[in-house]
Amino acid sequence: MPTSNATNVNNIRVAVVAAGVVSPLGFGLHATLDSLRAARDCVTPVTRFSVDQCRCKTAGQVPDKGLFDDQGNGKRPRRLHRASFMTINALREALTQDPQFKPELVVIGTTSGGMSYGEDYYRSLLRHGDLQHSPTWIANYPAQKAVIDALEALEISAPCQVIANACASGTNAIGHAFECVRSGRYQRVLTGGYDAISELVFAGFDSLQASTPEKCRPFDRHRTGMVLGEGAAILALENTESARARGAPVLAEIIGYGISTDNFHLTQPNPSGSGPRHAMEQALQSAGLSAEAVDYVNAHGTATAFNDAAEGKAIAELFGRVPVSSTKSMMGHSLGAAGAIEAIFCLLALQHQFLPPNINFRSPDEDVDLEIIANEARPAPLHTVLSNSFGFGGTNASIVLQRFEA
Repeated sequence: MPTSNATNVNNIRVAVVAAGVVSPLGFGLHATLDSLRAARDCVTPVTRFSVDQCRCKTAGQVPDKGLFDDQGNGKRPRRLHRASFMTINALREALTQDPQFKPELVVIGTTSGGMSYGEDYYRSLLRHGDLQHSPTWIANYPAQKAVIDALEALEISAPCQVIANACASGTNAIGHAFECVRSGRYQRVLTGGYDAISELVFAGFDSLQASTPEKCRPFDRHRTGMVLGEGAAILALENTESARARGAPVLAEIIGYGISTDNFHLTQPNPSGSGPRHAMEQALQSAGLSAEAVDYVNAHGTATAFNDAAEGKAIAELFGRVPVSSTKSMMGHSLGAAGAIEAIFCLLALQHQFLPPNINFRSPDEDVDLEIIANEARPAPLHTVLSNSFGFGGTNASIVLQRFEA
């Protein structure tokens, strides 16, 4: 998945013509915007499974109410995984905005797929030897299943690519879709990411002591770790000239994408911040911009000591005192969905000219010199924003979004 160089690609602009989102912040763009502006803390005690043996007891959870409505595809809704319902809802919102959008390709990022059904299958086999429900569990386990369910529900037929690249998956998916359109190979591509909370993943992060028993405090001196989240987000990308020719709305443009791998450690970034910095530099090069052109950075910001330190160092060295926030403080880390959901946060920030907040922030870290948007959203003139997603194994991805100007 090579990163484009702005000097050797066609001068094709890539528009976001529609978007949909489901997350702990709410169902849809309007509810999400309200939560961002209100700096709403949507991290709550875990209800989906027992966390009695875990240090961390909280997560950002999508409520079941409103999620399991009739999906209109003739199937019995409860046969589908929660991840499928999230993806269906996000896709439905996007296509409602632009019913004429006909994708030629679908590119989606995820980390967990239908893993919770795999957990159910294992428990049944281990405890009871009862495999009565195994067809449903096995059928919903593959990573592509949520996407297929969503496409079937909305009667879309298009080839699908699934990217699973740790916590960079959602941003990788958007970046790859962006390059597919900018290359001229495709006119219209659906992209985004999804992940539902999985007990196995939750316990895994907890056992690594990456999760916090306290509040999630990205970039705070007293940060003690992350909390998990879940959700789905879909963006409809189109050649800007094609979109304008058919009268489609243009919400924003994606103008750059960069990736890197630092290979320092399986679960820790290089303390120098070289991996994140290289991804951001590649995204700027892809966009044909200097660092001074960026008005806001939506940080990966997991609130773990090593990740925030490395990312903070990279941002400070590259951008100086650019406004920065981690919206994971509000809803947790939704893994493969995170980059897609946060891209929509950036889209809303560009549309409505405000800086999303980094809540639970109390004490600046003397070793991380950043201008944190602490605790409250604030109005600001925004033209260009950058969004980061970094994952285990040193997978780093950044995208650049810009306010649309005809």
